[in-house]
Amino acid sequence: MTAPPPSSVLPLALTMGEPAGIGGEIALMAWRSRRDRGIPPFFMIDSPERLAALAQATGLDVPVREIQAPADAAGVFGDALPVLRQDLSVPVVPGQPDPANGAAVIASIDRAVALVQAGQAAAAVTNPIQKSSLYAAGFRHPGHTEYLAHLAGMSEEPVMLLEGGGLRVALATIHVALKDVAGLLTREVLLHTARVTHQALRRDFGLAQPRLAVAALNPHAGEGGAMGREEIEIIAPAVATLRAEGMNVAGPLPADTLFHAGARATYDAVICQYHDQGLIPLKTLDFDTGVNITLGLPFIRTSPDHGTALSLAGTAQASPSSLVVALLSADRLARQRAAA
Repeated sequence: MTAPPPSSVLPLALTMGEPAGIGGEIALMAWRSRRDRGIPPFFMIDSPERLAALAQATGLDVPVREIQAPADAAGVFGDALPVLRQDLSVPVVPGQPDPANGAAVIASIDRAVALVQAGQAAAAVTNPIQKSSLYAAGFRHPGHTEYLAHLAGMSEEPVMLLEGGGLRVALATIHVALKDVAGLLTREVLLHTARVTHQALRRDFGLAQPRLAVAALNPHAGEGGAMGREEIEIIAPAVATLRAEGMNVAGPLPADTLFHAGARATYDAVICQYHDQGLIPLKTLDFDTGVNITLGLPFIRTSPDHGTALSLAGTAQASPSSLVVALLSADRLARQRAAA
């Protein structure tokens, strides 16, 4: 068999994710599409025996081969899915997460980050985790993004950017209740989100002069304070500061007119004030192949824009499309950063 063209950068490190979810099978399916989609070499940090059994049980019939180091991945990738061993504590039952395997899930993330930081992998691509199961195992972070910042020793929060359907959305607040958003929104939060996004668009996306739009929080952008003063007291002053720094920034703009095709053509990314403000339009435009990209980390990290899909686990019915795009995006961003 002829291997796909090698990447000009190192192999990608793909984490285990929740072993009772769909991460394993979408990884197997992504490997099967490596030639059609031009996927560069990646290796998975997981149990080789689990993945081999999963490939057989689901009828995917993907060969799995254990490797000893990331450097072995490219030589194996053309003929088998390379796997760097991460043993599990208990057998996996599809659709039934077991906190006993939580330590292995966390170790898979830790090792991916360590390998990227050591220059042995180009980027970390993370499969979805089941946070409720990890919490039972002692995990104390809101999610992947915050844990990766902890591993990187960062004092500032990274920024979650979602890309799909020709749209990029960066979130000022992430996994918080809607009732808490206004209290968490400050000028400093917006300035940080916009600056990190602007820097990433220049360095990792190759945009010399990024154009940013900033969504309003309230209907009709607050209508002069009649429906909230966040636009007047927080968002507009932050936008003015960013413009004074030389950035091309528009806002605050009413969110209900910000995502149609004509509006999308005027910016490269939009700063959204809360989770669903950004993810509803993005998933409407591109439900299957959106990708989560963490900005502000000292390394590249991407992730499929979906969860563990426990109800589909073990059926081989889940789509690998978002993971495929996450792998391709990680490779593209790593190449761009290496060339910058």
